[in-house]
Amino acid sequence: MVARTEIERPKSLWQRILEAVQALTEGEPLSRVFERLRTPPERTTAFAIAVIALGAKMAKADGRVTRDEVAAFREVFVIPKRDEKAAARVFNLARQDVAGFDAYARQIARMFEPGSRILSDLLEGLFHIAVADGRYDPAEDAFLAEVARIFGLSKREFRAIRARHVPGAPRDPYDVLGVRPDAPLEEIRAAWRRQVRETHPDRMLARGVPEEAVKLATERLADLNRAWEEILAERDGREALERGGDEAPGGGAAERGR
Repeated sequence: MVARTEIERPKSLWQRILEAVQALTEGEPLSRVFERLRTPPERTTAFAIAVIALGAKMAKADGRVTRDEVAAFREVFVIPKRDEKAAARVFNLARQDVAGFDAYARQIARMFEPGSRILSDLLEGLFHIAVADGRYDPAEDAFLAEVARIFGLSKREFRAIRARHVPGAPRDPYDVLGVRPDAPLEEIRAAWRRQVRETHPDRMLARGVPEEAVKLATERLADLNRAWEEILAERDGREALERGGDEAPGGGAAERGR
């Protein structure tokens, strides 16, 4: 008689996260846990842990510890029904962990190049959590600015991400595309196309962003395209003024296209 072997189901993202966070609460050093998560596919777990832990600590920073962090986290991740209990457990463990937010930020930053696109992805996720309750206060702004600094992101990139998520925050289309206001149009077009490529879901998955969080790309892509159109319109208006108003603004953009 041949013994029947059961095929072990792969662990879900949330099960892997729970195991890692439990190791932290049992006293395993943060550096050792993240060291195990340096390479794909485990980087997706590291990404999620960073968003969870920093999100939970951000809730403490703004003084609203009663906020439903799991509900806020849904702004970033799709949590399957079967994993809801594990997700709630992860948040409770993250709140109990004694490590400061800067320790988490530095550990995740060491896994990638300074200013890496995945660190921008992570900051986007934190902004989703910050504004999920309809408020954004100075404590959250200071918290996220410090995380961005630790990640090696420029002030321009921080402003662009903040403007994308915080209603009423100052927004500059040149910040969004990461170019100087006096840059040649061809340089701006190249920057726009590069960022659109980097925002493609396949690129995000390759960087280590969990599939459950790829919806972060939707708002960023819309913002990139809007910034490009705004810059085109501004350049057309400037050219028309320089020509003495002989051509109505907008014609040049249509001719140049994308």
